Amino acid sequence: MKLKRIFPFLIAILALTTSCTDEETMTLLDSVRVSSSYVSIPLAGGSSTITVTAKDGWTVEKVTTAKNPVSWLTISSTSGSAGESELTFSAPSTLDGRNAEVLIKCGGETQRINIIQGLSKIATATCADVIAGPDSKTYQVTGVCTAIANTLYGNWYLTDKTGTIYIYGTLDAKGGTKNFLSWGLEVGDEVTVQGPKTTYGTVVELVDVTVVKINKSLVKVDSVKNATLPLEGGELIAYLTCKGQGVSVEIPDDAKSWLSISSIQSAGIKTVVKFKAAANTGGDRGTTLTFHTTDGSKNYSAQTTLSQKGAIVKATIAEFLAAPVGDAQYRLSGVVTKITNNNDGRLNIRDFSGETYVYKIKDYQANSLKAGDIITIVGKRAAYNNDPQVSGAVLESVIPVTVATIAEMLTKPDDPNTYFMVTGVIKDIAAGDYGNLTITDGTNSLYSYGCYPGYGATGNYRKGLIAAKGIKVGDTITIIGPKGSFNEVPQISNGIYFSHVSAQ
Repeated sequence: MKLKRIFPFLIAILALTTSCTDEETMTLLDSVRVSSSYVSIPLAGGSSTITVTAKDGWTVEKVTTAKNPVSWLTISSTSGSAGESELTFSAPSTLDGRNAEVLIKCGGETQRINIIQGLSKIATATCADVIAGPDSKTYQVTGVCTAIANTLYGNWYLTDKTGTIYIYGTLDAKGGTKNFLSWGLEVGDEVTVQGPKTTYGTVVELVDVTVVKINKSLVKVDSVKNATLPLEGGELIAYLTCKGQGVSVEIPDDAKSWLSISSIQSAGIKTVVKFKAAANTGGDRGTTLTFHTTDGSKNYSAQTTLSQKGAIVKATIAEFLAAPVGDAQYRLSGVVTKITNNNDGRLNIRDFSGETYVYKIKDYQANSLKAGDIITIVGKRAAYNNDPQVSGAVLESVIPVTVATIAEMLTKPDDPNTYFMVTGVIKDIAAGDYGNLTITDGTNSLYSYGCYPGYGATGNYRKGLIAAKGIKVGDTITIIGPKGSFNEVPQISNGIYFSHVSAQ
């Protein structure tokens, strides 16, 4: 195995030290060409020069991240003109190998230059070391597989006593991708892997790791009966194989109020654990059950998940945003304020209490909605890079909103179930907190009975928008509501604020 790993390094060194004057080894673009797209700098420090041939002016930039600014690399110039130029890359000495990528841009084309100083050493580390260390460095880490997110590419979580890192991609024994299942890796197995670190948002990852060793767990979940329980509750049964010294069961604290162990029965290496779940009066819920054993020196574990159906929780958007990320289902109603992708239903929805992002709507038909429509959806509280969003959303109902001019609105029949979006300049604002005001297009005027903070507002929640937004006479405002009348005078009934533009 040692020889097998040495050969690729020798090939890499030869590739970096061989002159790239051959037409086959040069990277050929129309606007810019370089004498070498690979630059090698020795560990002791030094410089290396390439020739840039360009048809027009060009610029150079490092590919950097917040955790890897590549401050160690100096480039002799950040730009150049048409013709032939020399570009020199310099770096001080270092004890550990490192690499970087540089982009040369010219005429709408980009030439990538790979910079390597020495060969990256594989550092034996804990999860905490990886989290604190720089991006691009290669680490070897040993820990327990605590969850598997993708069984094709091999995305999973590795945990040791110092923390948890995400494994994004796992190579098979021959270095291939998309063959993760060939390892037979299961939650609870102790694994040693090595690979380069990267940081995606706030998630620390090792990418396309090589598996060095797998130490199979002494406890394994063979099967589970009733892993998805109905709202009424019931019994879940886990069938285990345990080759260790007995089995202990861990129920997370947030599930102990509704889930308990009813019995544990063992016969040889086979163990049956029964759980009792109470009836669910809230939204969908679930938990992860962990089974532990030991051989006297090492601890081993295996996991299984339990989910239970629940009622759909009707919530304001503010209540939804305050809820934890989880499987509970929430029913939300509000006005579509922005559509990011109208092919799969990525949009923002707002009610009187707040606004949230909806990441896709199931079975969404292209161009089904438009800004201003009032919708009701059911989905889960999720987050992406700590930003809250609705996931797994299902569209339950739509109140279409038609854009109309003030003149058109005046001709519409009274109908509390037909909604319009009307824009005009504020002519006057009546006294009171409900936002009663008159808008005009310069010729026609229309009274709005109420300008509430958002859809769904009742009672005191209807008050205070005008003051809160600093809205004044002369501003242009857009209001949503049905056509109504009072004493035969046309009006917008119970108007809903959509947006406004302050007068200059």
